Parts: sequence; C-alpha cells; structure tokens
Amino acid sequence: MAKLKDIVGFLDGLFLTNPNLKDDSNNGLQIQGSIEVKKTVFGVDACNALFEKAIEKKADFIFVHHGLSWNDNLRRLIGPNARRIAPLFKNDISLYAAHLPLDMHPDIGHNVLIARMLKLQNCRNFAKFAGGELGIAGDLEEETSTAKLSSILDKELDTKCYVIGNASKPVRKIAIISGGGCRPEGITEAARQGIDCFISGEGNHTSYHFIREENISVIVAGHYATEKPGVLAVMDKIKEKFGIGCEFVDIPTGL
Repeated sequence: MAKLKDIVGFLDGLFLTNPNLKDDSNNGLQIQGSIEVKKTVFGVDACNALFEKAIEKKADFIFVHHGLSWNDNLRRLIGPNARRIAPLFKNDISLYAAHLPLDMHPDIGHNVLIARMLKLQNCRNFAKFAGGELGIAGDLEEETSTAKLSSILDKELDTKCYVIGNASKPVRKIAIISGGGCRPEGITEAARQGIDCFISGEGNHTSYHFIREENISVIVAGHYATEKPGVLAVMDKIKEKFGIGCEFVDIPTGL
C-alpha cells in the first residue's frame, strides 16, 4: 500500500518541473480519490472504458497520457463530462495525467523510447515547442529504406505503419514526434535539419504537400501506438518505487 500524496509527489517530480511549459492539458492530479493506494491502472486515454476496467480491477489510482481536464473544459460538469467523472468519485479513484511532459521526458518519454527501439545514435532534442523541447532526432547506424524502418516499428509498437513519400528512399537521419506531431512546422524543421525520415503517430492533411515538396519520408505509426511506450515506462517506475499492484489496460483506437 502507498499514500496518494507520495505517488503524486513522485509523479510531480517527474513531470511538473518546467514552469514555462504551455500545455492544453491540466497536467498532474486531476481527480482526487482515496488517500491510500493499493492498485494502480495505466492507460493512454481517460475514457469510460478505462474507468470501467479500473473499477472492475478495484484500482484506487489511474495514470493516463490524455486526461479529462483540458484548458477550461470542465467549467460545467454536465453531459459526457459528468458521466465520465461520476464513477471516479463514486469509487474513490484518483486520476493523474501527464501530456506534453511525458512526450518530452528525456528518460521515459515516448519519443526517446522509440529512438531506443530503433537504436538511434547521436540523439538530440529535435524542436522547441510550447516552452519545451519536443521530439528526438538521431542517426541510424546504417542507412536503410523507409519501408524497412516501418516494418521494425510495426513489430516494436504492435502497429501497422504507412508511409507518406518514397518508401524505398534510403534514410539515416531520423526525427520522432509521437502522437499528432506531423504538422507543417515539424516537417519544415525536419527539412532544415537535413532529416531523411520523420516518424509520428498521425498523418496530417495540411502537411501532405510539405512532405512531398521537402522530399522527406514520413512514417505514420498510429497516435495510440506511439503513445503507449511512455505510459508503460511510468508503470514500471511506480511498480519499482512503491511495490504496489500495477496494470496497463490496452484500449487501442486503431488511429
């Protein structure tokens, strides 16, 4: 058993360290439940399906990447907001969210973990975003094709990637921004840095012609799939630190 305040303090120490970060997510403890925690559940998205599983598993604490509280969206607790929040209060379950801070984390962030899967060398921060450093750039040990790199990600992330651009193009310099990172400004920055292949979670209609014009290959690996790794890493940290029950609930969106 662990104290809620100790778990929150530990997570705050990991994620709430940059006062200049501008994130739409209200990161940190979003809903306060039991002061004692025996079981924790982890997921990518705060949603009713996850909450139902947490209740079924008698969890006291939920950690997610995409929380419930964004900007001022909870000014009125009616409709879907009320239906989502009510079961957490009723069952005394806490909810903690870490959005950009998990994307950006230098040790357990999604991007750095994907870089390790690909064994990238000379890893460095890729771009400035929202008051922090977002994404990882690095080099493959040997040149390969975008198609081969895509197949590695299929296996490592348990996903089905697709490629925008030339799938047979030889690539070595790689940039990664998980989730919805395939935006025109990211593609432009990748071109400026001489990146051959950009890896992200979602394709972006507005980015399509930028990708073609800059002659960059883009691997789209799935928003959900690219944002599981960090959540799993946080789970391992909590398990190691507090020795309490921890379980990841997989609710893939296919997107």
